Amino acid sequence: MSSAASVVNEAVEWSAEARFAVYYAPSRESAWWQAGSEWLGGDVESGVRYTPPQPATVVRAVSDLTQAPRRYGWHGTLVAPFRLADGVTSLGLLDDARAWARQQAPFDLLVEAATLGDFVALRPALPAGDAAMRELASSALRTLGGLRAKPSAADLARRLAAPLTERQRSLLIEWGYPYVFDEFRFHMTLSSSLEAADERAALVAWWHERAAGLGPLVVDSAALFVEPAPGEPFALWQRLPFQTGGVAQQ
Repeated sequence: MSSAASVVNEAVEWSAEARFAVYYAPSRESAWWQAGSEWLGGDVESGVRYTPPQPATVVRAVSDLTQAPRRYGWHGTLVAPFRLADGVTSLGLLDDARAWARQQAPFDLLVEAATLGDFVALRPALPAGDAAMRELASSALRTLGGLRAKPSAADLARRLAAPLTERQRSLLIEWGYPYVFDEFRFHMTLSSSLEAADERAALVAWWHERAAGLGPLVVDSAALFVEPAPGEPFALWQRLPFQTGGVAQQ
């Protein structure tokens, strides 16, 4: 667990090396937060560690299948990790993020397990839910994008070397990340990259039943996650509650 575990709920200033991200994370009290934290082997808000469940149809230990998402914690990306621009403080980011969150209305999101490329993830089960999450992520990026440092020339060159469409390249140059706005697809990662199709299928089947039992995700807040230093695990620093009100289902 990152050294951030003891301070994730305090208003602290982080080092200049820190990266921040705006993620969706199920509420601390929800069965979804418990289920996802157990699956990835730890609660990145409290620092509690778990032994993941082991589906009978999966040969390898789940901990071997979830190394990549474990570092980021149980989440769905809204604004991808970024460093702060010169003159911007982490407390300034927190203030602006809280103000943005207060303008958002909560809703329920139906989700399903699926294979996305060579990994397994939860994704919105209906087009309306996909659109709602895209709108939420776009709103967060437009509001907070000015606080983000531009990627270095080396980082930009590295990212541009990836197989991207012209639209994705344009978004990367302008916003520092290629999968935003119309290219955004909300998902909550459940596995690392898995070569074996039968292994992916087994995880999808297990999570299909698990998701049905847990019901919709309640999207009533976002959260600021922080990577204190390059390569360290992310921790949930502050939750960002949405305004109270009726909950619509997407």
